[in-house]
Amino acid sequence: MALDFDSARLHNPYLRPEHEEWRSQLRKFLEVEVRPHLDDWEEAGKLPDSLWAKAADIGLLQLGYPEAYGGIAEGIDQWHVNIANEEITRCGSAGGLVSNLLIHGIGLPPVVNFASEDIKQAVIPPVLAGEKRISLGITEPSGGSDVANITTTARRDGEHYIVNGSKTFISGAMGADWVSTAVRTGGEGAKGVSMLLIPTDLPGVSRTPLDRKQGWWCADTGTFYFDNVRVPASHLIGDEGAGFWVIMSNFNPERLSLIVTMEAAARACLEDAVNWARERSTFGKRLADHQVIRHKIAAMKQRINAAQCYTNYLTQAYIEGRCDPGDLALAKVQASETMEFCAREASQILGGASYLRGNRVERFYREVRVNAIGGGSEEIMRDLAARQYRL
Repeated sequence: MALDFDSARLHNPYLRPEHEEWRSQLRKFLEVEVRPHLDDWEEAGKLPDSLWAKAADIGLLQLGYPEAYGGIAEGIDQWHVNIANEEITRCGSAGGLVSNLLIHGIGLPPVVNFASEDIKQAVIPPVLAGEKRISLGITEPSGGSDVANITTTARRDGEHYIVNGSKTFISGAMGADWVSTAVRTGGEGAKGVSMLLIPTDLPGVSRTPLDRKQGWWCADTGTFYFDNVRVPASHLIGDEGAGFWVIMSNFNPERLSLIVTMEAAARACLEDAVNWARERSTFGKRLADHQVIRHKIAAMKQRINAAQCYTNYLTQAYIEGRCDPGDLALAKVQASETMEFCAREASQILGGASYLRGNRVERFYREVRVNAIGGGSEEIMRDLAARQYRL
C-alpha cells in the first residue's frame, strides 16, 4: 500500500461512517477554499476575513457547541474535532491556520461552561456564525505556563473591575472582539486568579502584532495591554477566585488538538518524502531504491504509528471521561518529537527543495518549535507527568 497521508493512518476502530463523511465534506471545502491560497496567506501574514463565514457555512466553527447557541452538538464527539485538525494540517499549516480560524476553540469554552446566561447569549452565537471573534488571554511577558502566578490585576470597584497588565503571544489577538482573560482578583497563588471576559473595544485596551515569527505566519498573534480598563463585573467567568480551575479545564482539549496536529504534520512529511523518493533519481536509480532512504522512511512510519496509537487511545479516554492528564502530557511530547523527527528526515530526503518556501516540509519544520512549546512546553509536560505519578 502506498504511504500517502490517508494510507499512513492506522485503522481506527472508533471511527464510524459519519466521521469519514465529515472528513470527506471538510476535505472538499479545504481543497477549494484553503489549500490553493495558503502560500499567499502565509506571505501576506493574515487570513482573509471572508474565511470565517465560509467556515461557518459548512459547520466547522459550530462543531461540538450547544445547539441552543447555534452550535452543532448532536452526534458530534472528539473524533470529529480530531478530523478537523488533521484535514486542516494536511493543507500545509501545522496549527497556524487553526490558531486563528478556530481560536474560539480555546477562547469560547470558558464562556460556554462558566459564564452567565446573558453573556452566553451575547457572545456565543455571533462567534459560531463567524461574525465575531474571541481569544484566550493567559500568557504574560513574565511567563506562560506558571498560571498560578499571573500578574495582570483586576480590582473590584463597585459594579466594575479595573484591569491593568498585559498578555502576550495571544493567538487571534488583533482580530478579537473579546478576550477571555486570566486576572488576579485576590492574593498570591492559584486562589487569587479569576477569569474575566474583556471586550476589546473598551477604553484602555490596546494591542500590537507579533509578526516576526519563525512559523505560523498566516496566524494573527499579538500582545494586549490593559490600562485601567473598566470591565463590568457581570463579565466575570465563573466565580471570583475560581479562574485557575477554569483555565485548567481548558488545557486537556487544547493539548489533544496540538497532539493531533503534530501527528498529522508528521504524516504529511512522510507523504511528501515518499513521493519525492519515488520520483527523484540519483546515481542511476530512484532515491526510494537506496537503502539509507528506505530506512529513513521506515523510521518515520515507526514513530508515526506509535504517536497514532497513543492519540487514539487518549482520544477515546477523553470521550469517556477517563483521560489521565499525565498521559496526555507525555503524548504531547511524543507527538512533538515525532513531528520534529519526521520533518528533519523529510527535509533530508527532499534536499534543497525542502529549503525553499512554498512546500509543506519547509513550513512544518519551522512550525515544530511553536507546537513543542505552545500549550505547555516539553519540559513542563514531562514535569507535569512526573508530578502526576507522584515522583
